Amino acid sequence: MEAINSRLFSWASILDDETRRQALATAQLPIIYPHLALMPDAHLGKGATVGSVIPTVGAIIPAAVGVDIGCGMIAVRTQYMRKELPKDLQRLREAIERAIPLSAGHFNRRISATAGPRLAELRRLAAKAGFDPAMYAANWELQLGSLGSGNHFIEVCVDENAAVWLFLHSGSRGVGNKIAQRHIAEARSVALRRHIALPDRDLAYLEEGTPEFRRYLRELRWAQHFALLNREEMMDRVVQQFECWVGGPVRELERINCHHNFTAQETHYGKSVWVSRKGAIRAQAGDPGLIPGSMGTASYIVVGRGNQASLNSAPHGAGREYSRTAARKAFSLAQLKTAMQGIEFRPREAFIDEIPAAYKPIDLVMRDSADLVRVRHKLRQLVNVKGD
Repeated sequence: MEAINSRLFSWASILDDETRRQALATAQLPIIYPHLALMPDAHLGKGATVGSVIPTVGAIIPAAVGVDIGCGMIAVRTQYMRKELPKDLQRLREAIERAIPLSAGHFNRRISATAGPRLAELRRLAAKAGFDPAMYAANWELQLGSLGSGNHFIEVCVDENAAVWLFLHSGSRGVGNKIAQRHIAEARSVALRRHIALPDRDLAYLEEGTPEFRRYLRELRWAQHFALLNREEMMDRVVQQFECWVGGPVRELERINCHHNFTAQETHYGKSVWVSRKGAIRAQAGDPGLIPGSMGTASYIVVGRGNQASLNSAPHGAGREYSRTAARKAFSLAQLKTAMQGIEFRPREAFIDEIPAAYKPIDLVMRDSADLVRVRHKLRQLVNVKGD
């Protein structure tokens, strides 16, 4: 860990100048307490750095939560071993792709039996929060159980003992994005009205006690729960497709579901603060956690160490070294195919910006995280599913 100054601590051994400047600017906001913590996967983000932990007193920065509210990972350890699996991995990949809508703008055509009770729960929570999610996305109910695109994925993996895991990464989809964008714009408007000087307009914040803050918090919490249930719904479908493929039931030995774009009220250094983890997982002592690598690389099942200086946090993944635009210019589909050798996936030009070389090496990120988490399992991909 490096104390860049008294308000910014960093665990990132790879940290470019722009990301460093962005984090320094955020750390100087008067609402930050006690300090901002940069995770090993830190890279440039919208307003606030991706891979940062931002504790604020009496306020929340909507852009510091991110536009995919509640984004995170879920993993299931099955009772199956690698040697028990059929050889036709392509058949499993295609079955998963049929069962779950992929890509931005894609959603379900009907509400499944497993989605029904989850949607009923979300309707009750929305009524309690005093808003209708349909005002943000008329088809929000059909979005539950859909993956999205970018770095979202579904994987079948094996650990160092050859045990089979099911793993996926997604968030609150279009409805969560629209909720986030609305409140980021609201915070900017408040800052303009109150003449609040900011290093970046996307660092605008909403203060406790105001109607804008109360509305954001209610809708934020709803979107976080939508994201969690979205992952649960997709995992149930993945389990079902896996069972059909393997020819037997799955006994879930464990299921881990954790956010990495979220806000929670916590106590740190003797003060109650709003901790926004933008691309970071909570890693209190004993917390189970998931840290995926990039497409084609290892992922990790971890346990939090409860590092106080990190505000009990850990990275959420590998972290980009190339922007998506730069990666598409620098790499080719042939290079992606080489990087994915031995893994069943759908080769597409659209996935070039997800090539492992566009990201920090996940094993380096994990070495940087040695005082944040303890590694339980290292996973190797067999099947990778992504949206265009």
